[in-house]
Amino acid sequence: MKRYIPFLLCLPSLFYLIVFIGYPLVQAFVLAFSKPKLGFTLENFISVISSQGFREAFFNTLLISGIVIPLQLAFALSLAIFVNKRFKGYMFLIYVITIPLALSEITAGLMSYSIFSTMGFLNKLLLRINLIESPIYFFGYTYRFREFIVIILSELWRATPLVFVILLAGLQSIDKEYIEAAEVDGANSWQKFSKITLPLLKPSLLSALLLRTTFAFQVFGNIWILVGRDIPVLAGEAYYWQTEIRNSNIASTYAIVIAIITIIFALFYIKTLRSPYLES
Repeated sequence: MKRYIPFLLCLPSLFYLIVFIGYPLVQAFVLAFSKPKLGFTLENFISVISSQGFREAFFNTLLISGIVIPLQLAFALSLAIFVNKRFKGYMFLIYVITIPLALSEITAGLMSYSIFSTMGFLNKLLLRINLIESPIYFFGYTYRFREFIVIILSELWRATPLVFVILLAGLQSIDKEYIEAAEVDGANSWQKFSKITLPLLKPSLLSALLLRTTFAFQVFGNIWILVGRDIPVLAGEAYYWQTEIRNSNIASTYAIVIAIITIIFALFYIKTLRSPYLES
């Protein structure tokens, strides 16, 4: 009987995966590859991919991801290297940096809106110190470029801590003897970083990129709160087709397309960033 205990302990997790992940996933595939009264069809994918709405949402999603992810990686790596020096008070700094991890997308969007709205914190501050004579408009279809900047800043603030935590953990797992040996051989700071730290940090970089790319293509709540459909993204279009148009087939098609794009990027990351010493 004892040998079955591990399997019994796994049953709750297995049940959760089947009911809350497996079934919705299967249902999404069924809806994406079917249409009422037509049965199996690729018409949903043809309709989505050929639409102007998809092309605009795809471009915006790629653009936001292409800007946000590299910036997050650079900021998070710089912060992780700085904090890893373990100076006095570094633990307090870690707490401050990771505060946004406790916030949901919706909360982050509402906070960002309260900062950048016409009567928000930023405009009130600039008016009080007489840097501007009238409020700056950040939202509205006419100000799409400003909306885009707000989205980038909001995403950087909200999601950089996740990358920071992963990279800091990776840095702390690197044996200091490698660095000390390099110093004995006369290596400078850049040589130690490029020849030792960065190669050994590849597994952490891979994990961070996989998570951030997955979340970047699924980003929705933050953007929807800030700008609605002024700047459409793929996940936002899926939500729009499900809740506003009430077309579950097209909404599921968007979801499958997002999953396919994410898998393509994941395979690319794994192929290019996989450390040689992990390969067998």
